[in-house]
Amino acid sequence: MDIAKFPNIYEQQKRNRRQTVIIMAAFVFFFGFLGYGFDLFMLGVDPFGLLYPEASGFPLGTVLALLAGAIFASWGLLGGAKAVLGSARAFPVPEDDPKYRTLVNIVDEMTIASGLPRPNIFIVPDPDPNAFATGKDPQNSYIAVTEGLLERLNREELQAVIAHEMSHVKNYDIRTMTIVAALVGAIFLLSDASRRVMWFGGGGRGRRDSKGGGPVVAVLFLVWLIAMIFAPLVSQILAMAVSRKREYLADASGAELTRNPLALASALEKIESSSEPTRAIKRGSAHLCIIDPLGRKMNAREGAVADLFGTHPPIQKRIMLLKGMAYAFEAQTAL
Repeated sequence: MDIAKFPNIYEQQKRNRRQTVIIMAAFVFFFGFLGYGFDLFMLGVDPFGLLYPEASGFPLGTVLALLAGAIFASWGLLGGAKAVLGSARAFPVPEDDPKYRTLVNIVDEMTIASGLPRPNIFIVPDPDPNAFATGKDPQNSYIAVTEGLLERLNREELQAVIAHEMSHVKNYDIRTMTIVAALVGAIFLLSDASRRVMWFGGGGRGRRDSKGGGPVVAVLFLVWLIAMIFAPLVSQILAMAVSRKREYLADASGAELTRNPLALASALEKIESSSEPTRAIKRGSAHLCIIDPLGRKMNAREGAVADLFGTHPPIQKRIMLLKGMAYAFEAQTAL
């Protein structure tokens, strides 16, 4: 496996911090655009005087939308992890329960190996094998595994999965992915509320006729209308801005922690062979998981379209790269 083509850990951490800011700004801008369109076309107010200087006024819709965007972005950073865990009905691992003793021991081992603070361990009550990491930073991180994962994997495979998730923590992937999960849900709520106001309250006297303002206004109105209607799709595209290379890097970093790439390859094969979706994990949190819990065919493909809409790289390619990494480890040992 040619690890050189991937950024090193410190470069990845810096890139992830920058991407967090960019994604949060994109969501807030999207909220603001929806609010500006509401002011302009529904209230008949051009708060910035860009198109109708004579219709200037207080930007109520813009302010409220930007405020909502900022609140949701901050909430995603501060409380998104607990919301994700709550939506999956995850519960803290009972550390005194012998059933979970192996899991606890493995997390302790990987904590020492990675040099990170010990993450909080959660169990997702779902028979499908899967796992994810979430949190704000390594000091406030959570690793959740399903009951099905504990039942189907042996110790080495489970250790490999935990190492993969610990790598997401170390690379600060969890911050970006958790914020995205929270904001995707926020966009869904805002979109639904906005459409209700538009369809049922859109006939107010302040509504501005887009046909009377020339082609620029007509185009802006069309873009705003499309953005309002397809806001959930737009939010999903923003969510897919979380690069697929995060999974490749976490695979490589996790395998380096355990020095056992084949264990992770075997774990991925077992998880992929499961025929049932991980029902406890919602669509907005799917990109957090080690494999797509929804089993979407898009994630088995490569190319620009798959990179835009897919949450995970193809499992078979990940397995192939891990086997190549195992071969490289063996070659180094033989020298």
